[in-house]
Amino acid sequence: MNGKKNAPDIDPQSELADEDEAATLPEIEEEAGPADGSPVAAGRAVIVRFAKLAPAGPGVYRMIDAKGDVLYVGKAKSIRKRVLSYARPTGLDTRIMRMVAATSSMEFVSTATETEALLLEANLIKRLRPRFNVLLRDDKSFPYILITADHWAPQILKHRGARSRKGNYYGPFASVWAVNRTINALQRAFLLRSCSDSFFEARTRPCLLYQIKRCSAPCTREIDFTAYQELVREANDFLSGRSQAVKQDLAEEMDRASAAEDFERAAIYRDRLAALSAVVSHQDINPRNVEEADVFAVHQSGGYTCVEVFFFRTGQNWGNRAYFPKADRSLDPGEVLSAFLAQFYDDKPPPRLILVSHGFEDRALLAEALTTKAGRKIEVSVPVRGERKDLVAHALANAREALGRRLADTSSQERLLKSVAETFGLPRTPRRIEIYDNSHIAGTNPVGAMVVAGPEGFRKNQYRKFNIRSQEITPGDDYGMMREVLQRRFKRLIAESPRLSTDAAAAEAATVDVAHDDDAPWPDLLLIDGGQGQVKVAQETLAELGLTDIPLVGVAKGPDRDAGRETFFVPGKTPFRLPPRDPVLYFVERLRDEAHRFAIGSHRARRKKDIREAGLQEIPGIGPTRKRALLRHFGTVKAIERASLPDLSKVPGINAETARKIYDFFHEKAS
Repeated sequence: MNGKKNAPDIDPQSELADEDEAATLPEIEEEAGPADGSPVAAGRAVIVRFAKLAPAGPGVYRMIDAKGDVLYVGKAKSIRKRVLSYARPTGLDTRIMRMVAATSSMEFVSTATETEALLLEANLIKRLRPRFNVLLRDDKSFPYILITADHWAPQILKHRGARSRKGNYYGPFASVWAVNRTINALQRAFLLRSCSDSFFEARTRPCLLYQIKRCSAPCTREIDFTAYQELVREANDFLSGRSQAVKQDLAEEMDRASAAEDFERAAIYRDRLAALSAVVSHQDINPRNVEEADVFAVHQSGGYTCVEVFFFRTGQNWGNRAYFPKADRSLDPGEVLSAFLAQFYDDKPPPRLILVSHGFEDRALLAEALTTKAGRKIEVSVPVRGERKDLVAHALANAREALGRRLADTSSQERLLKSVAETFGLPRTPRRIEIYDNSHIAGTNPVGAMVVAGPEGFRKNQYRKFNIRSQEITPGDDYGMMREVLQRRFKRLIAESPRLSTDAAAAEAATVDVAHDDDAPWPDLLLIDGGQGQVKVAQETLAELGLTDIPLVGVAKGPDRDAGRETFFVPGKTPFRLPPRDPVLYFVERLRDEAHRFAIGSHRARRKKDIREAGLQEIPGIGPTRKRALLRHFGTVKAIERASLPDLSKVPGINAETARKIYDFFHEKAS
């Protein structure tokens, strides 16, 4: 590692020991000596025992704790030599000692090459999320631009998710806003259709997009097949990195049309060129000599790390995104970046050039692995001068600012959580708060919802919804719904992550960086949207499961459901209110409102599904005849759902009263 090649401490994120000079098994056993009964010595003994069975070639190893959870995933050119490096009695830093102390078994997977080991390691880290690895968090899918290839008139559209549709994908874009802006400009430049295939096939005359010069209207043959395919070719060329050639061709066509005094056609080319220029003109930073690259910059402060990513395609800035990976504070920027990049490109196509702010030992190996995966040469570079260096410096400045904002938010959140602990008499500052709410309409389509919050705000990847299944619950029985939700939640939690005893929990804490261990599955506080009755039901349900030490707080709405006048119910205490301007009151309201939003959204999604499955006949006054009239007029149930009252009234056979019933059916508020 940069400046750490000869460092005495061993780091599992890197090629820890010089494998050509690694000690043999007998030497390690002799150095380790007899076990002294400490957790670290016991862990070394486990490692030595498993090292005897470890493969000598390249592959991936997993260190596993007593509960069967994976502690760490690593790769090595020689698994046996790498594993033995952990058994040395000296030279291990504190983090590695914690990991060794928690190790009770190991697993190995051999690979043909070290490159394959690197790719497998990244995949396993993302899937298993081991505690001691650098973890890429908030890895949401990026939006792409798709030009389809499964229709004679290809369509340009925004795409996110699995690439199941045939066509050319371009991206990634850092935000949906950047995709929409680019698609709008490309429509003006290349006049490609954006409508769905069903809409396309049903047209008998051009739509509005043709009138405003954002589509060439292949649906009504305003443009012939050959000419439209030429537009598609130009769009693909432009997005594939040949933007200058496309602009040059359009400029030459404009000049020829102008020379032939075909000024109307020349004006079309002029407008298309202006649209392409607009794609670039909106960017904050535009490289002149970098057509396709991803730029990564790392900044560390206060024990936290920020990785800022910029995407450049066709010489344009397609946006940036800040990541805050979970990493031990002892790791330097290069080590974090090495682990981050392997996980980042596990499910994304890499560009031809990757620029990074810090070097790391596995840079050549990573480039080789990405080259193998992409089927074309990939360069991973640390620029030292020129335009590429400026791009990295720009990304580094953004990383510094993003981490500063994050630290300020985290500090504020930590203060709020401490105040929550003081207000509700909690034994410690909560790291995980779970908020529960239910939603239904007159007992139909009941849904329970769990929202999770912690030091870094809402943790949306851990939200859960519960479709109420019990046939014994009376429709509208909020107590019964809450009982089922809590039973299902905590029975599963007990099965998957059994709680440790007090002594075991203390021993566990000694091996974990508590300040950064925000992935613990057990909550420190349950917030229940409801009053004394809801809290009593929750308390009884948890007691039946043997859980009597999880703090509970009920949040009851104030008179007339006014925000700011909530009453709080804590078991064993007199109900109380907080002052109107108390920050804890605002914080709890925000948590409660988020749970309410998620519960209502889940309920509505379930209700819409049931409506589509049951048909429009579920609406009072709608029979087969009116159903056919509505579908003939609007096309789909979703369009009917979105229709306004005046639009519904225009349907043959639908009077004002029936239109009101239809509108109310789709817009009735959930409780």
